[in-house]
Amino acid sequence: MNTANLQVPAPSGDVGKVFATYPAPARKLLLAIRAMLYETAESLPEAGRITETLKWGEPAYLTERPKSGTTIRLAWSPKRPDTAGIFVNCQTTLLDDWRSLYGETLDLVGNRQIRLPLDSPLPADPIRHCLAMALTYHQRKPAQ
Repeated sequence: MNTANLQVPAPSGDVGKVFATYPAPARKLLLAIRAMLYETAESLPEAGRITETLKWGEPAYLTERPKSGTTIRLAWSPKRPDTAGIFVNCQTTLLDDWRSLYGETLDLVGNRQIRLPLDSPLPADPIRHCLAMALTYHQRKPAQ
């Protein structure tokens, strides 16, 4: 699917307010990841429509129908002001999967975070792939 003409929506009211509180470098990085998320979802018909909301006061993205993926959160914290993060549910196996694929490329923290330095180029291809895996997680995970 061609995403070249995709118009990424502006952040919704409360989500936009949260992005506005972030320092410019963090806001720029996280908005770039947000655009990637929408573009990736558009390229995956199985992901369906994305809902943007706040979870734990942070921008969060859910697959609305058919609930194909796990929630993805984007966040910055003054506790680690030189980084921003992509977070997924800690009950998924995504971080293990990402470690096997991108353990040398991405800073993967615990069982829920990709930590991204604000002063380095965004590793776009691995991030797109990780977003795609999160957006389709429930379709891919093995039966329990």
